[in-house]
Amino acid sequence: MTSDKKEKKRNRIPIRFLDNVGKKDPSENTKPDDVERMDLDNDEERLSDEPDDDLLPAETDEFSQSAEVSAPDPGASAWGPEMAELVATRSELKRVEAENEELKDRIARRQAEFENYRKRVDRERTETYNHVVADVAKKLLPVIDNLKRALDTEASVESSESDEFRHFLSGVDLIYKQLNGVIEGLGVKAIASVGEPFNPHLHEAVVTEATDEYEPDTVMQELVAGYRLGDKLIRPAMVKVAKRG
Repeated sequence: MTSDKKEKKRNRIPIRFLDNVGKKDPSENTKPDDVERMDLDNDEERLSDEPDDDLLPAETDEFSQSAEVSAPDPGASAWGPEMAELVATRSELKRVEAENEELKDRIARRQAEFENYRKRVDRERTETYNHVVADVAKKLLPVIDNLKRALDTEASVESSESDEFRHFLSGVDLIYKQLNGVIEGLGVKAIASVGEPFNPHLHEAVVTEATDEYEPDTVMQELVAGYRLGDKLIRPAMVKVAKRG
């Protein structure tokens, strides 16, 4: 039996697989069958470990997306300081706006106070000026009154007077007109009287006379001229007033 087995073994024809084309003859391989099976198993494991070409792109995209999600944000480390700076800037802006509003309100109050001060100063200046002018006019008005009386009296003198005297009257009349021009330049104006309705705020009735020539309560004659400075009465006019006859 032993010789028959040996004969069969010698007559065995070696089989070549297609995967082994171009390689050495398997008959020359002295490996045992177990070693050959282990090599085949290892080849299959290596093939199973290689990635499938159809699944590789999808898996790669999924991996890249997961990498993008899990990748740390480069500005995340600076977000804290930037937020703190933004909060500080907003706080500073609110403070500046509040200070600006306060300054505007203060400037508006200062302008109002200055405007009131300017008006008060102008009013006081005007009142002081009017007071001084009124005092000066009160001192000059008696002189003007006397010159006018002198001119009115001399006007009734007959023309038999000498030329020298008439020249003297002309000089007095010139002085009277100059004084009137001075007080008018100061703003002092004479009060209209004759023919005007009697006004107790401007006129002082010294004499009343019944007449049909004038309407009742009408000024017939001005005895002493009255003057005023603007709305301020310096002296009322002394007049004769008509009454019903």
